[in-house]
Amino acid sequence: MANKISSQDLGTKPIKKLLVKQSVPAAIGILVMSLNILVDTIFVGNWIGSIAIAAINVVLPVSFFIAALGMSIGVGGSSIISRALGANNKEKALKTFGNQITLTLLFTVAFASFGLLYVDDIIPAFGGKGAIFDPAKIYYKIVLYGVPFLGLCMMGNTAIRAEGKPKFAMYAMMIPSIGNLVLDYLFINVLDYGMAGAAWATTGSYMLCIGFIIWYFLSNKSELKIDASHLKLQKNVVSEIASLGFVTLARQAVVSITYLFMNNILYNLGGETSVTAYAIVGRMLMFALFPVFGITQGFLPIAGYNYGAENYSRVRKTINTAIGYATVLATTIFILLMVFPEQITRLFTSDVDVLKEAPNDMRWVFAMTPIIAVQLIGAAYFQAIGKAIPALLLTLTRQGFFFIPLILILPNFYGEMGVWMSFPISDILATVVTAFFLNREIRKTLVVKT
Repeated sequence: MANKISSQDLGTKPIKKLLVKQSVPAAIGILVMSLNILVDTIFVGNWIGSIAIAAINVVLPVSFFIAALGMSIGVGGSSIISRALGANNKEKALKTFGNQITLTLLFTVAFASFGLLYVDDIIPAFGGKGAIFDPAKIYYKIVLYGVPFLGLCMMGNTAIRAEGKPKFAMYAMMIPSIGNLVLDYLFINVLDYGMAGAAWATTGSYMLCIGFIIWYFLSNKSELKIDASHLKLQKNVVSEIASLGFVTLARQAVVSITYLFMNNILYNLGGETSVTAYAIVGRMLMFALFPVFGITQGFLPIAGYNYGAENYSRVRKTINTAIGYATVLATTIFILLMVFPEQITRLFTSDVDVLKEAPNDMRWVFAMTPIIAVQLIGAAYFQAIGKAIPALLLTLTRQGFFFIPLILILPNFYGEMGVWMSFPISDILATVVTAFFLNREIRKTLVVKT
């Protein structure tokens, strides 16, 4: 029992040890989930073909956006839960969690139904053209059946982390990832189901995840014991969840729009080869930064809890420590990716054209990785303390305000190279903007009480 974690630990344990304790399980969970996506892509590329990689890349922004509905409800609600637990207001935490469940079910089922209804229009719009269309359609239809389960998993995972149980949040991410790899091998390699096998493996993994999360909240591991009354939507709770969760949803919406533009622009400039190269680089973006994302996830409940408890000195220390740790990790990732991009690309495909293009693209995309910690922690801070508008604007800064305009403008002057140049330029601009607003907020709000 001595190692049992409670929400009160977020306000009492030493910041450095607490951040590691919160971040390592989150990072491991993200690592396993990212490895799942990475290995899934390797399996698909080697067992089905390079076009299959491009097909999955077309489907991802659609399924991720619907899944992000659950994540946004989860992150928005979990910010409330962390602060409510910090203020010893457990009833508000329970009402919030119950409303999260109801909202997630309503929205994910509705959007998944819409996505299935207009499948033939959506896939080409996201770059699923030519030889990419047919495998993308097969994958898309099956994966969307499981997306509501994924939305509930994303929501439940953030709620687990909000009550200070990072290990169980890690398990919730590991179980579907490992399950997907096993099912991939069975459905693709053994049973030879092709794209349908890859899709059913993914959907099956979502079902494994929700099974574990239901067990967790019904067990004595969770403090969030709700009853039917908590599931009834309440206007004030929904409004607060929406205002904070919209930040995450907007970020994922912009990511989906980015995929839409990137897939279409690259298809027009370089055909299937460029779309496949982007798919490989995109997988590395999800995978390589897992320790940095782990620090960000670990940072959220600590900052939210201590802000709710008005312990501002701990909030300041948490910000500084998180940025420091994340910067060291990001720099290490940068060095590895600059040195080994060719070897990484070969893991995914033996296609000569893709092998020629992807390594250079990867270097451009990760060129400014050492400075991204300020972007991530800065935006996460405003979300953790419940300031939705600054969190939203800073979240959208990199991709919405800088990256998308750049990829629409620079290719007119530099061709396909203009697309890849947009990555480091947008990172620099977003970091400068986030640093300015974060520093101003710290000086203005986080006045240490004596």
